[in-house]
Amino acid sequence: MGTAGKVIKCKAAVLWEQKQPFSIEEIEVAPPKTKEVRIKMVAVGICRTDDHVVSGNLVSPLPAILGHEAAGIVESVGEGVTTVKPGDKVIPLFTPQCGKCRVCKSPEGNYCVKNDLSNPRGTLQDGTRRFTCRGKPIHHFVGTSTFSQYTVVDENAVAKIDASSPLEKVCLIGCGFSTGYGSAVNVAKVTPGSVCAVFGLGGVGLSAVMGCKAAGAARIIAVDINKDKFAKAKELGATECINPQDYKKPIQEVLKEMTDGGVDFSFEVIGRLDTMMASLLCCHETCGTSVILGVPPDSQNLSMNPMLLLTGRTWKGAIFGGM
Repeated sequence: MGTAGKVIKCKAAVLWEQKQPFSIEEIEVAPPKTKEVRIKMVAVGICRTDDHVVSGNLVSPLPAILGHEAAGIVESVGEGVTTVKPGDKVIPLFTPQCGKCRVCKSPEGNYCVKNDLSNPRGTLQDGTRRFTCRGKPIHHFVGTSTFSQYTVVDENAVAKIDASSPLEKVCLIGCGFSTGYGSAVNVAKVTPGSVCAVFGLGGVGLSAVMGCKAAGAARIIAVDINKDKFAKAKELGATECINPQDYKKPIQEVLKEMTDGGVDFSFEVIGRLDTMMASLLCCHETCGTSVILGVPPDSQNLSMNPMLLLTGRTWKGAIFGGM
């Protein structure tokens, strides 16, 4: 018996409160409304942004079903959906593309006004929810909520992929890989022969290394306090790996000495204020570009001397690698 048009009961990881473990619950997932898509999740990644919500460093309405890095198969579609159909392999997108707002019409940005990141509502774009647990409505997270066997997303927040795509691999395109790789290629626009530094060698940082290599960087210096990550970083394109704990001086000074005054491009992929500053300071003062990828805690502010930019440095941020 088909499930289209019916409520689906399934398992999901529900976060009821901050700083508490997820609870595996049976939930009800309502059918998709107009211009919405219900997806059976097959493969899901865990991103540090999800952990930021758990720890309280990122504020989002609770209780909620988190998760935003995933791939699955369309189970059913709501009225008016034309871009996907049941059976299609898809990737949910936490950065929707309405195609109508100023951002969507510009080639310079990807932060559509329909996003649920800037001021999280915990709903789909029509302001309502599709999840229920223990008789209570459960919030969505950035319009995706992939920590569930089934989820509902808006049509403009889902991308159809090739039918032969291995979902357990391409799920990383939903956040980690695209964020890192795209920040090098699309946001920083790394140039052939340039020198790059990548702070943080998790999945996103390694993807940034790959992006720098693909763009033709001559030197890619990977920075992390965990030396166990160095072998994989070199395998993926890093030319050198350094551990800040091996030096008595600030790591930005070490990098400036290694690179005749500073790197051309740097990437902060950790989400710490001190490494954001180190990443900026290691850039050449007249022509360096530093990109922030790591999500910082909501409640912290960063102070800096504007003279650091006056001489020619560029400081940029990136959501989803500018994809």
